[in-house]
Amino acid sequence: MSTLHNASAADIPGEVQVLIAGGGPSGLFLALDLASRGVASTVVEPRTSVDPTRPRAKTTNARTMTHLRRLGLAGALRDASPLPVEYAQDVIFCTGLTGPAAHQLRRFRNAFQLVPGRYGPQPECGQQVPQPVLEEVLRAAVAGNPLVTFVTGWSVTDVLGAAGPDAGAPYAVVVTDAAGALRTIAATYVVGADGGSSAVRRSLGLRLEGGSAELSNISILFRSQSLASAIALDPAVQYWVVGSQTSGMVGPMDLDGTWWAIVQGVDPSVAVGMEDAALMVRSLVGADVDIDVVATDPWTARMLLAPEYGRGNIFLVGDAAHLNPPWGGHGFNTCIGDAANLAWKLAATIKGWAGPGLLASYGAERRPVAARTIRDAAENGKALAYHFADPDLGFAGPTGEAARQAAYQALAVKQSEFDSLGLVLGYDYGGSPVVVPDGLPRPEEDPIHYVPSANPGALLPHAWLADSVSLYSLLSNGFTLLADSGSLGGAPADEVFAPVLAAGARQGIPVTVAAVGPSDDGTHLSQVWGANAVLVRPDQHVAWRGSSAAKAAAALSVAAGWARSPLVGPSAAEQAASPETAASSETTRSARVDAVIP
Repeated sequence: MSTLHNASAADIPGEVQVLIAGGGPSGLFLALDLASRGVASTVVEPRTSVDPTRPRAKTTNARTMTHLRRLGLAGALRDASPLPVEYAQDVIFCTGLTGPAAHQLRRFRNAFQLVPGRYGPQPECGQQVPQPVLEEVLRAAVAGNPLVTFVTGWSVTDVLGAAGPDAGAPYAVVVTDAAGALRTIAATYVVGADGGSSAVRRSLGLRLEGGSAELSNISILFRSQSLASAIALDPAVQYWVVGSQTSGMVGPMDLDGTWWAIVQGVDPSVAVGMEDAALMVRSLVGADVDIDVVATDPWTARMLLAPEYGRGNIFLVGDAAHLNPPWGGHGFNTCIGDAANLAWKLAATIKGWAGPGLLASYGAERRPVAARTIRDAAENGKALAYHFADPDLGFAGPTGEAARQAAYQALAVKQSEFDSLGLVLGYDYGGSPVVVPDGLPRPEEDPIHYVPSANPGALLPHAWLADSVSLYSLLSNGFTLLADSGSLGGAPADEVFAPVLAAGARQGIPVTVAAVGPSDDGTHLSQVWGANAVLVRPDQHVAWRGSSAAKAAAALSVAAGWARSPLVGPSAAEQAASPETAASSETTRSARVDAVIP
């Protein structure tokens, strides 16, 4: 539709179907994902432009890059990134960056899924890129999308009808501009992507729950033309400096002299000026290099989670639902995961093929993921650079060697912060009411080690097929039934699984069937899946696995929210329904269900 910068009240639509409060990464991604499914939305964002001096998130992990690939934006983001993956992939712990006292203590290779060339676990590897660059890529995509109206210079301040006995859609969403002008927008669905101080969450009467770190940190953006040539260590995306006076992190923002630093363990009651920040950076890098501080940003790590992810037709995504410590770079990526989960369910509901249990599953699936991510990041926050400081680390001779060897051993605890594929890809929705569990053992939770699994609820294990075709390229925008071609006995997949296609046609659920040959290393995918076929959801998670076409057809009803697996308890929607409501909808529900899943 359009981007409305500093729009007048008259320019703002008075009635919309989907209103997204907040045009940061999660809000813009949600709007674009909805648009890819044919659903229009309106995004309201107070910032008219993106501030490049507030880089905040810098890690876009392999899962988020794969989500962006699905929207056709992975290449655009890599092209826009000022730090190519090929430049550096490692995190180095050290005593300093310059001079003979710069000793490497430990190195974590291919951190944050930074792997040049073809990546195996996902079709995309990670990317180091400042959040403002990512936002500009998303804003450009929104500006060219006819299904997104992007209103800047206005803020959502309240959602009338969000709580209380008369709560329900349509909601009256109150928006204001910087001059105090008011406008009310009627919205059928409201999504709060408006950050930690979310007005949408407050309208629901919900508060984030949890705690904060005892000490604070300060982020410093600076320019230095001499630092790169002065560094005595190999290139890295992050240097963790374990110093006796100042400890923290330093990394390149680009290859043209812009750098970032995070000084850890700062007393939050002490103000830090520009000169103080420059002295901190010089203490970190270990040399009197030129330092031009561009901006400072004090912050405290918070571990906060909303008790619910929404009510009625109002939903919370991203920082409005959870605040993660930044250690490991999971916060922003968890936000995108929320948006990707909600998008297909909301689109399905608006398009008319979702059952009453589908939207209700959003919080049930995503809240445990955020809780696990917060827990792991908080553990990493207990071992920051200053925790490993020792005056002996910089000494020459046996004393220094012994101290550095001890630090090397102690720093093993940081592996899960940088080598976190088990957390990034290993989460699953096994307890969700819209997947069909098969009772088989699931991989143990491990933040480091990822075990590809097709257990219902898990992310579909990725594979590269012949001619370097990604398995994910076979997935449709709806459900996809993938069948190992070796299990079909020569028959076409759409004939073997004709009941699935028929069930989708009867119920209006979009579903395709595809036969899949071996991966390019000759592995038959049934060996990876533990079954001949898998039913994959629009978000690339497995809803069901097995061999029976009849059971796959029945699973489609469960995955779309119309039926419930007998192994899963009642959905929130069914618990809230009165006996009269349940009875009146029985005819509709039975028409949607093709079979009982044994």
